[in-house]
Amino acid sequence: MYRKFGVVILAALACQVQAKVDPAQAARLGADLTPLGAERAGNAAGTIPAWTGGVQPPAHYQPGMHHPDPFADDAMLYRVDGADLAQHRELLPAGLADLLERNPDYYLQVYPTRRSAAAPQRIYDATRANAERAELISNGNGVSGAVAGIPFPIPQGGMEVIWNHILHYKGEQTRFINNQAVVINGRSNLIKRDRYIYYVYNREGMTLEEMDNTLLYYRYQVTAPAKLSGTSLVVQDPLDQVLTTRRAWRYSPSDRRVRRLPSLAYDSVQPDTSGLATADVVDSYNGAPDRYEWSLVGKQEMLVPYNSYAVHQQGIDYDRIVLPKTLNPELLRYELHRVWVVEANLRTGYSHPYHTRRFYVDEDSWQILAVDLRDDKGELVGLQETHPISYYELPMFNSTLETLYYLKTGNYFVDGLDNNEPMYDFNYEMSPRDFSPQALRRAGN
Repeated sequence: MYRKFGVVILAALACQVQAKVDPAQAARLGADLTPLGAERAGNAAGTIPAWTGGVQPPAHYQPGMHHPDPFADDAMLYRVDGADLAQHRELLPAGLADLLERNPDYYLQVYPTRRSAAAPQRIYDATRANAERAELISNGNGVSGAVAGIPFPIPQGGMEVIWNHILHYKGEQTRFINNQAVVINGRSNLIKRDRYIYYVYNREGMTLEEMDNTLLYYRYQVTAPAKLSGTSLVVQDPLDQVLTTRRAWRYSPSDRRVRRLPSLAYDSVQPDTSGLATADVVDSYNGAPDRYEWSLVGKQEMLVPYNSYAVHQQGIDYDRIVLPKTLNPELLRYELHRVWVVEANLRTGYSHPYHTRRFYVDEDSWQILAVDLRDDKGELVGLQETHPISYYELPMFNSTLETLYYLKTGNYFVDGLDNNEPMYDFNYEMSPRDFSPQALRRAGN
């Protein structure tokens, strides 16, 4: 019924250091390629349309709203569940197929493909400039010659694709309130956090010199439940995390002290996640890539979460979204999209619960949409998924929910529940001074 799209084995290029392209290749951006490097044309079968510039918000949309669904009138094409998995398996991440097999009540609702991802014109312009000058440095652990846009829109290896994800546009600054849920043995516990991010790399007017090896600043304060209220964290995130390690501090209201965390990277456990989430699973993958060998498997048509407006809408009770074993499939949307497939294998001498990770990266936005996780025996142990939407006011294509399923235990973790909170504020005034240990102390007093 469907076919894989041109899977090309490119692993031999994974160790290539220089990724900049010549002017003739860069000129394809905005021509046969989209401004961010995706194939502009649709597929031969007609099941993936051409990219035409993203999506226009519904006429009644106003900034501050939970973004209304521009595709609410779409009819579902078909449904996939464990009973008819065989005919769709090649289009599914292995972890998603496993999740369907283990949960007879779970299913995928597959809708028409809508290529809604877009970014501001200045990001397109910066991407065009980056294409001819960006290079991997420090054995791939850093990037030089890139600012604001996608660094490697015509990638030549797996590490370039991952850097495209890490550096894809997420706005300039954001204040947002949302909840994370830890689901263990079918029981869900929510933690509500007031969160702030100040992006450096993507800022308008940013220059290579001004970045000073800084990617972003991040801070949150827990506001519920009461026993954790007031707990806060601040992170200073460098671009090259081998050259300069990530710095993080945590404030505890019980003793009114700020402590430097020895590590908040790689496989260290995120605070307040009951051990379910390592530091590097935030945004599907973040931080230094130095502990893995990266290979670019190729590009493939896959069924992935996309245009997840239904689960984003205001007023939905969190208990309706977070079910005992999975998110509520009634609220999720899947589409057929072309994705870059990247495999990461743990280097000798390092340890991590995820020895092998296979990433499925959206060609239109460079957002990771799904990840298969395997242990050191090669057994499939986990599935990450990102459920994205277009945030009209920027525009920006990014997650509204992120999940991490533990396939063998049935436990899972979900982050981003904001249906009963104010919508993200992309204009909230903040500066790097708000992301220091001193700022944590001031907020705690």
